[in-house]
Amino acid sequence: MVGGSIRDLLLGKSPIDYDIAVMEDPKKYAQQVAANMSGHLVELGKPGQTLIRVVSESHHIDISRINGASIEEDLHNRDFTINAMAYELSSGKLIDCSGGQRDLANKIIRSVSHKAFENDPVRLLRAYRIGACLNFAIAPKTLSAIQRHADLIQNSAGERIREELFKMLGTRISHRFLSQMAESKLLFKIFPELLSLKKCRFYNCPKPNAFAHTLAAYGHLENMLTDLNQFLPKSLKPYYQHFDDTLNVLLKCCMLFHDIGRKRIRPPYNNGIHRFYGHEKKSAEMAKGICKRYKYSTPHTNYIHFIVRHHTQPYLLFAADQNKTLAPKDLTRFFMECTDRIPDLMLHAIAEMKSKSGRCTPERQAFLDFAVHMLQDDYAVFKSKASTPPLINGHDIIQAFGLKPSPLFKAILRFIEEERLSGKKMTRADALHLAKKYLKNHHVTK
Repeated sequence: MVGGSIRDLLLGKSPIDYDIAVMEDPKKYAQQVAANMSGHLVELGKPGQTLIRVVSESHHIDISRINGASIEEDLHNRDFTINAMAYELSSGKLIDCSGGQRDLANKIIRSVSHKAFENDPVRLLRAYRIGACLNFAIAPKTLSAIQRHADLIQNSAGERIREELFKMLGTRISHRFLSQMAESKLLFKIFPELLSLKKCRFYNCPKPNAFAHTLAAYGHLENMLTDLNQFLPKSLKPYYQHFDDTLNVLLKCCMLFHDIGRKRIRPPYNNGIHRFYGHEKKSAEMAKGICKRYKYSTPHTNYIHFIVRHHTQPYLLFAADQNKTLAPKDLTRFFMECTDRIPDLMLHAIAEMKSKSGRCTPERQAFLDFAVHMLQDDYAVFKSKASTPPLINGHDIIQAFGLKPSPLFKAILRFIEEERLSGKKMTRADALHLAKKYLKNHHVTK
């Protein structure tokens, strides 16, 4: 038995799966294991690098041929010392050639050899992933090697990078390791889009640049996701019951990507500070490109694109509220456009506001109060009204005005629905009157 399963057992954890290395034919051994476990075989990997997986109701066991002339040579070719131990099943002997037990006791991630990252560049990211999952520190020499070889990560398959990244972002301490990845430059090799943020400063933000703001906002978001009850009123708990580990990871990705489209589209103000308008559209398109590069699923890509595309809207509504210009229709349009993703957007906005405002300033408290009021009052009323049937449909428009079905119907029905959901008491007759008014204003005849 080899690899991470030994590490987990020594840590007192139950391994998710087990890895077995054999000198002889792995398929023959796998067939014996499958027979004993009432499992079945699945062949994985490329020709010459085949891995046989035994799948049963309780476990997955991966069986492969020893890489080299001996188990010691196999272990020397692995990634980190804590993953380079073996347990000989026949004798009960623990084989540790590189000090894995010592590093495990000291909570250290250390590469086995100087060729570890050249042999498999995805290990560059895996060091941070394992560090975040186990709360271990990366050895200084290993960090130096990561910095020297950071460029190699671009040779790794996108889906392998995504898998390691998602596992790291799924921890409660990923912010610390993202910061370390930035220091080693590995983060910018994976996401070069973030590098330009280090050259951007924007109006009224205490952070030295837009990248520092992004990392700080990410940290606030991670803290909030760890314990929402600590940061938000209990009255908002129903709005966040849909959050799970996957959604938490996606929302963290949104925070990483939300400002990558910032460009200097206006002349510099004093002290070289710039204002950025409309960056959310560019950021959303660039985020979609990142998702494609790393083989995100279509639903995950769509979610990230949507949140990044709309992440500035809560601030615009807040500014209008502060200026006493916020109309009921403004909120209704926001709710109609973003529907069930409103809580996600507001959580993103609260975390970002915490970064922009530094300490608990009056502005930050005012925004939090606005967000809470919006969710537990305005949004609650909207959802209640939206759950009731519309007053008229396309068939009613055909009968009342003799029009043929067209894209115009959607615009009319949305206009009427917007009026209904904005708080006005309406009847079916009122809805038809509004439809007639809409047609007249747009010069539409039969």
